Amino acid sequence: MGKKAKPSVDKVVNKVNKEFEKASSQIEDLFNDALKQFDTLQQQVQEPVRKLLKEAEELREREMKRVYEEFDRRLNEFREMQDAIMERFGVASKKAEKKAKAGKKELESAAKKATKQAKGKPAASPKKPAPAKKPARSKAPAKPAAAKSKPVNKSDLTAIKGIGPATAKKMKDAGITSIEQIANPSAADQEKLQAFSSVKGFDQFGAEAKKLL
Repeated sequence: MGKKAKPSVDKVVNKVNKEFEKASSQIEDLFNDALKQFDTLQQQVQEPVRKLLKEAEELREREMKRVYEEFDRRLNEFREMQDAIMERFGVASKKAEKKAKAGKKELESAAKKATKQAKGKPAASPKKPAPAKKPARSKAPAKPAAAKSKPVNKSDLTAIKGIGPATAKKMKDAGITSIEQIANPSAADQEKLQAFSSVKGFDQFGAEAKKLL
């Protein structure tokens, strides 16, 4: 039994080896096919990319050429315009120079005629200057009459600088109804006024009230 089992194991091993070699060969063939397909695909991709890059480069060159040509054309136009302006100014300056020369000749001829006429006529005696007139005395402007000061309404507390309508109403409610009470307050008035010591400018109320009296 043992002798018969041994060849069967060898056969199995050989069969497995053959299958392995066969599978390895198939895998290798598949790998080679994949590499070929990859190379083909790479070539197919590279060719359009190269073509696209070439077209882009040609387009760039055409556009740069067009820009340079347009720039040269504009520059030539500008130079022609500049030359035309300079020529016009040159012509204008020549005309002005001719007019100036003609005017100078006319002035010289007129001056010569005037000198000839002056030599033929006797010199006129100089006129005596007229006596200077004395300047008229200006009347001093009349002094304006002093404006009469209007009488102050002593009951109007808002006439005092710093006292507004609201403060004046509160003061009257407290019993301060006259400017004299603020200018010359009695002891009772002083106590009433102390209620308004927090008002801005309270210290000057008395002095401002005296100015109005």
